[in-house]
Amino acid sequence: MAGKAGGLKGVALIGGGANSTVAGALHFFQDPSTGYTEVRGRVTGLSPGMHGFHIHVFGDTTNGCNSTGPHFNPQNKPHGAPIDDERHVGDLGNIVANKDG
Repeated sequence: MAGKAGGLKGVALIGGGANSTVAGALHFFQDPSTGYTEVRGRVTGLSPGMHGFHIHVFGDTTNGCNSTGPHFNPQNKPHGAPIDDERHVGDLGNIVANKDG
């Protein structure tokens, strides 16, 4: 989907399933001049603490996380953290939930 000035944008709705209180929405904005993508959003219902934050190949959650496939990795890079020089683009590090989730 085209964004402002020809950039791309997208949205991901998050739901933890029937037995979960996790919910949220993430908005993706790609700068056409740099190719960098900014992610903004809000996730609620998490347990306090750190949670892995990844983009998976498929948006299929019919079987929970088992049906989302591997992390998005179009360049076949190794698993890593955002501070690593070599990592696949589906690795976004961790988000931290406060005491309210």
